[in-house]
Amino acid sequence: MPHSSIVRKAVASDAGSVRACVLAAFEPYVARIGKPPAPMLLDFEAQVAAGNVWVVPSSGGVAGAIVQYDTPLGFYVDTVAVLPSVQGTGVGRALLEFAEHEALQRGYQSLYLCTNSKMTENQVLYPRAG
Repeated sequence: MPHSSIVRKAVASDAGSVRACVLAAFEPYVARIGKPPAPMLLDFEAQVAAGNVWVVPSSGGVAGAIVQYDTPLGFYVDTVAVLPSVQGTGVGRALLEFAEHEALQRGYQSLYLCTNSKMTENQVLYPRAG
């Protein structure tokens, strides 16, 4: 089953699993950047409560998560995180495809995101994803 078919809106009980996923996904960047990347500092309970978080569930919690929302500039993808153990299996792509679909559903023709310049992997991944 494609991952995109199982992306669902996060509920309050997912907040801890979302936090664990984001921390695991971004931990390798702490030493490179010299501090925790911004996604590691999010208030996941508040983001889930605001309806900004979507997840790909797994048997142990979540395999991946995306934080996205409307801004005055457009539809913003704040965070995309995938557990290291499932990176490369299509979870991240499914989340990005979901974000594109959600942006269109909300009336946007595009979406935007930011990444740290030291996260060189993302600078290759995002253009490839379109």
